[in-house]
Amino acid sequence: MLSKIPVELDRIDEEDLDKQILRLAIMAELDAINLYEQLANMTEDENIRTILLDVAREEKTHVGEFMALLLNLDEEQVEELEAGKEEVEELLEEEEE
Repeated sequence: MLSKIPVELDRIDEEDLDKQILRLAIMAELDAINLYEQLANMTEDENIRTILLDVAREEKTHVGEFMALLLNLDEEQVEELEAGKEEVEELLEEEEE
């Protein structure tokens, strides 16, 4: 199932609009990646599988492009991504002990 836009964009504060647009674009790309990878796993045709996986890879690049733009606009997002990364590293270190 594809994501629905969870908010009415016309109700977003002007200062937050671009950040929300980028987050919605990221959602759309992630949906596309999931769809193409699921379809690739379903088909038995190697040519179709190859193309679907190639297109999925391109969508991952798009996620990176939109994320780079978002990180330029949202310092809090940068900080929280780093905090999340640190939490994962700590948890993984604890498991290794």
